[in-house]
Amino acid sequence: MTGHQNLDVLIVGAGFSGVYQLHKLRKAGFSVKVFEAASGLGGIWYWNCYPGARVDTDFSIYQFSLEELWKDWNWKEKYPGREEIIEYFDYVDKKLDLSRDISFNTRVTSASFNITTNRWSVFTDTGVIVNPHFLVLCTGFASKPLFPDVPGLDTFQGTIHHTSLWPQAGLDMAGKRVGVIGTGASGVQVIQEVGPIAAHLTVFQRTPNLALPMNQCPVSIATQTEMKEETYPILFKRRLQTTIGFQYDTIKHGVFDISPEERYLLFSELWSKGGFHYVIGSCHDITADEKANAEVYAFWRKKVLQRVRDPEMQRKLAPEKPPHPFGVRRHSLEQSYYEVFNQPNVALVDLKENPIIEVIPKGVKTRDGVVHEFDVLVLATGFDAVTGSISQIDIKGTDGSSVGDKWKKGLSTYLGMTVAGYPNMFFPYGPQAPTAFCNGPTCVELQGDWIVDCITYLRQHNYIRIDATREASEAWVQRVADLFSRGLMNRARSWYTGANVPGKRVEPLSFVGGVPLYTTLIQECVRGGYTGFTLTPATGTDAKL
Repeated sequence: MTGHQNLDVLIVGAGFSGVYQLHKLRKAGFSVKVFEAASGLGGIWYWNCYPGARVDTDFSIYQFSLEELWKDWNWKEKYPGREEIIEYFDYVDKKLDLSRDISFNTRVTSASFNITTNRWSVFTDTGVIVNPHFLVLCTGFASKPLFPDVPGLDTFQGTIHHTSLWPQAGLDMAGKRVGVIGTGASGVQVIQEVGPIAAHLTVFQRTPNLALPMNQCPVSIATQTEMKEETYPILFKRRLQTTIGFQYDTIKHGVFDISPEERYLLFSELWSKGGFHYVIGSCHDITADEKANAEVYAFWRKKVLQRVRDPEMQRKLAPEKPPHPFGVRRHSLEQSYYEVFNQPNVALVDLKENPIIEVIPKGVKTRDGVVHEFDVLVLATGFDAVTGSISQIDIKGTDGSSVGDKWKKGLSTYLGMTVAGYPNMFFPYGPQAPTAFCNGPTCVELQGDWIVDCITYLRQHNYIRIDATREASEAWVQRVADLFSRGLMNRARSWYTGANVPGKRVEPLSFVGGVPLYTTLIQECVRGGYTGFTLTPATGTDAKL
């Protein structure tokens, strides 16, 4: 890397965001490199190699919209598994010749902005230091694992792994006594895989996951060949027209604008489609009106109770009173999750009724005095999401303070892509953008194009520096907060607000106004000559881009 110390752009991370930025910036003529902590492409999909890891988005929209990529690629399943997604990244790598500009096994540890040179100094765990003009953080929303705050965790003598740090070689849990702490997306997926093969499985649940049927199925090459002729380009354009960047959107009428009979048929149809149709493709008021929300939950609960036999399991998995409004926490997609709890070798511990007191060498001790002995303990406890991916890097701005320390006092960005006082730094798929409420590739391409266009504009107009103003940032923070406060979104504690992290400030971490509104707002900024930013012209002594 000694020959690339003064790059135009350094990208951190080689998942969907990093790959897209690298390809687009190279095409625009910039000198650009990527630092990636892992030994391969994939981002979150590289690290999360636990049993059952699978995307919860339809294959047709969970890919890049570049024709040069989709025209020669075929998926095997409607909801691709982790291995297939890694195969896709390998294909993209070869197709676009990406690896020649990526330094793998290189973790960025810190960065600081030099106000004299208007460049970043970026430091790594390998000792390599680079000085890019622009820093693009493609660290994703879930790259900082969250470990449970339980005494004695390090004393466990069996095998213990966090789902996001799973051994790449895999782990055989057949015939083992397994404990799973957490029932978020990774917990649901692990439980489905381990339940049928474990000698005994104990699930520790804090909040029931209001999971939805995935309706997984294989997809044929013939089907995809037909879709490529006309449907794919339409789907990719449609992604930008819907609230969360999917190919379908909410229904314009409310739950009670139709008769009970029509409502039942609608709910049944959405349920049979599988995926997120039952939430995202439902009536527009289900997360805004309490009565409408209760109606949706009641239908969901009835469906789940039909699949769970034991009354006590029913009470824990689908309680009569919902644990939170339906649709305001992330729903997981499942294939056989509820059937696992019908097995005689599976136990479910409600942590609100019977919390974990400590982890001991043999297993987990709960408040009732029971010691649950395990060979394997799985920590499906999620992430310090959205902000943690960036704040775990010691990034210092113009005043020398780290962005992580600033955000402890209150999250602040402009357009969900920049931070005032941290010039020439961008981040797609990060805080106060549609991130948690948007299909990943949709958001990655939307923001990625904006960032590339912005850097290109600076080069064309001979600007050496761009920095968000504090006034614009404050207005953006208020807009994000106002949108989140509408309806029922703030009625649940979740990673959407950082409430899952002890001691973390609780506040909306994502923009919930939808992709179309977000697109309008960021393009208005461009049309105004990058309103909300201070642009600094290059002088005779400044190096040009």
